[in-house]
Amino acid sequence: MITEIKHPLIQHKLTLMRKKETSTKDFRELLDEIAMLMVYEVTRDFPLKEIAIETPVAPCKSKVLVEENVVIVPILRAGLGMAGGVLKMFPNASVAHIGLYRDPETLKPVEYYSKMPSDIDKRTLIVVDPMLATGGSSSAALTLLKNKGASNIILMCLVAAPKGVEVVTKDHPDIPVYVAAIDERLNDHAYIVPGLGDAGDRIFGTF
Repeated sequence: MITEIKHPLIQHKLTLMRKKETSTKDFRELLDEIAMLMVYEVTRDFPLKEIAIETPVAPCKSKVLVEENVVIVPILRAGLGMAGGVLKMFPNASVAHIGLYRDPETLKPVEYYSKMPSDIDKRTLIVVDPMLATGGSSSAALTLLKNKGASNIILMCLVAAPKGVEVVTKDHPDIPVYVAAIDERLNDHAYIVPGLGDAGDRIFGTF
């Protein structure tokens, strides 16, 4: 299931990110802010329970998350740019890492690193990666997590191409996917058009 989040604040900040003249500093800050805003929608159906507390005025019953057992999973390296924003919303969350790169000839994902909690089968995983282009890396990451026992997984991306959406929803129809925009297409180099360029390079200033 794919959800395109069209909130005005997200769309405004995404437009600023797309501009080629946007600095590395501003790009990072905007991505961090959008990630925080997207978490609002991603967590809309998280379960709550009622607990007894005391305010400075009186005792009362109030709601909290059933359990804050979130694991944030950035797909390296660009996913790191979204992880901080999610962490601000879930400061006690664990952070796992999956390292994948796209072979420049085959365009297929190659895994080079993974590190995560041993109990991911009991956790809610929010996988973050700014770009959902061919869908290969995201699909491979989701498969890796499932093979390690994870079952409660959410994928959160910034910009997607129709091809990436098609691949991930076909390979993982059970996983909800949230994006801020679905763009027109991929070019011959598998870059999203109009997109925002290479997210990793723009986050880390490695042009």
